[in-house]
Amino acid sequence: MKKHQNIGFLFDLDGVLIDTESQYDNIWIRINDEFPVGIPNFQKVIKGCTLNKILNDYFPDEKVRAGVTQRLHELENKMEFTYMRGAQKFLNNLQSNNYPMALVTSSDNKKMLKLTDQMPEILEYFDFVVTGDLISNSKPSPDGYLLAASKLGISPEHCVVFEDSLQGVMAGKAAGCLVVGIYGTLEQEVIKPYSDIVVGSLSEVNLDKLKTNLLDR
Repeated sequence: MKKHQNIGFLFDLDGVLIDTESQYDNIWIRINDEFPVGIPNFQKVIKGCTLNKILNDYFPDEKVRAGVTQRLHELENKMEFTYMRGAQKFLNNLQSNNYPMALVTSSDNKKMLKLTDQMPEILEYFDFVVTGDLISNSKPSPDGYLLAASKLGISPEHCVVFEDSLQGVMAGKAAGCLVVGIYGTLEQEVIKPYSDIVVGSLSEVNLDKLKTNLLDR
């Protein structure tokens, strides 16, 4: 069956599709204990950022950067991945109706290998995957979402972005997409200014209304 080519669906990964945010909070709290940066709630400040951006912004010393990277990968190897509430059902619905989908994540290739070891089916939902290794500018830059829309062959204004972080909703908005902010990782009030729609999970998304909103833009 031919793909619908008038609208596209672009997803962040952590906190939108897979339930990892509390694990990442603990990981970055531990890393900050070992390599302190002196920033309160550091684990919240960096949400949505690629590892390269985190290293460039907060860890200028090369030896420290290497230590942080090694520690992150050690702790990521112990992570367990599960779907967020309503996520797999929503993906199945889009896939069964042949809608173009892309994944836009700040995760690097090592994290993605770990993910596919545990959830080998997840990448099969997507026509294209943007990882942190493919872009020069991390969220809130729109680069990842613009690349995904381009690869799907759909204009950004006819794409919907699903995000849970402040950096992420800002990136979606800067790309010119319709933004669905998912609260939980952050309070609703934090992401609402950069979101067109705010929900608690993908199970709350009304696909028919979403398509109407996209096509009316």
